[in-house]
Amino acid sequence: MTEKQPLLSQPKAEPSFPVMSLPPSTEGVPQGLEYLTQVDQLLVHQLVQIVQVLTGFETENKYVIKNSMGQQVYYAAEMSDCCERQFCGPKRSFSMSIVDNLGREVIHLERPFRCGGCLCPCSLNVLEVQAPAGTVIGYVNEKYTCFNPQFHVSDATGSQQMFIQGPCWYCKCCSDVDYQILNQENGVQVGTLTSQWSGFCQETFTGTGNFSVTFPMDLTWQMKATLLSAAFLVDFMYYEQNKKRK
Repeated sequence: MTEKQPLLSQPKAEPSFPVMSLPPSTEGVPQGLEYLTQVDQLLVHQLVQIVQVLTGFETENKYVIKNSMGQQVYYAAEMSDCCERQFCGPKRSFSMSIVDNLGREVIHLERPFRCGGCLCPCSLNVLEVQAPAGTVIGYVNEKYTCFNPQFHVSDATGSQQMFIQGPCWYCKCCSDVDYQILNQENGVQVGTLTSQWSGFCQETFTGTGNFSVTFPMDLTWQMKATLLSAAFLVDFMYYEQNKKRK
């Protein structure tokens, strides 16, 4: 895949919550990604964009990523073209920079423009995961289906390691929506990607989304980073349009 240059300068971390203490360096793990070796769950909270709430003008998404104790681990910011945001909506292309609490970019995501959906099987969604930027560690590929959402989760070579399967009805209605993370070899569930119901007021008036991702503690840091990245693709594909309508 052709590398896409970020459209904006790299964002800085915005610690608004208690931060997770810096873990010791781990051999073979890039700086800033040592956090992933010590967690089996990550929570993704989209930040409220006041301009978007008041005017409906589509702004770049920003997220805080926390551990199960509510401590901030990472900060993520979308980088995309203004015209694409207004006219292409959730199908827009974007880069996303994920930085640690020291402001270092530790994960970089690239998502090209895609039509997607069962009426356009030749333009399915794909997300490239780099960690650090410039080094591909995995891919999340949408699988052609008209019913239950499915995604292949692959390593840097394109070899499928896991797949994510969602429910036939993926709209939130006062409840969470679970996407099963399944082992490719035997189909056993090893984790869950959950689109969380955030309460009537937040869902109705702000349109911000919350996700949680759980996985085995002993999973490789590359797969943990790729599964975390899958939450952003799911958010854009199935929930971003609903936010804009609200």
